[in-house]
Amino acid sequence: MPQRKELYTWNDVDQLIDHLVPQFTITFQAMILISRGGIIPGGLLAEAMDVQKIYIASVDFPLELEELRRSRLLAWPKFLMFPEDELLVGERILIVDDVWGSGRTITSVKNRVSAAGGFPYTCVLHFNPYRNLFGTNRPDFYAATTDAFIVYPWEIDRDLNNSMLRDL
Repeated sequence: MPQRKELYTWNDVDQLIDHLVPQFTITFQAMILISRGGIIPGGLLAEAMDVQKIYIASVDFPLELEELRRSRLLAWPKFLMFPEDELLVGERILIVDDVWGSGRTITSVKNRVSAAGGFPYTCVLHFNPYRNLFGTNRPDFYAATTDAFIVYPWEIDRDLNNSMLRDL
């Protein structure tokens, strides 16, 4: 059975951002936007919250020969881009991505911020508790829960070109 898909408009995204902003009862000194999914929602949140320090994290879970025999979910993260530790020490950092599916990427970033001496908080537009690999752990902030494959407005052209929306 194919996974249910939901197509979001820019207006839908604005509503999600409007739902998130009042949840923030603390001030963040910086944000880490996870590439690529967290860049647009993170930028919208940074503007709404007037956060000036914005960093990018790019994380890959490389598939190696041994992992072909096992699940790719067991791969160790490879950080392709990440802010220097001294930028994070003692700072409250909001980590933003579009979706918490398995939770691997955002949890890897959160753990690295903690190891650097920062105080990480996680935020996504959508949380999928059905794919979560981390038990009862969930994002600190999220706008909605879902079991669907979400297509955001900035992904529409790419997804249409890849024929991912055929059965929408």
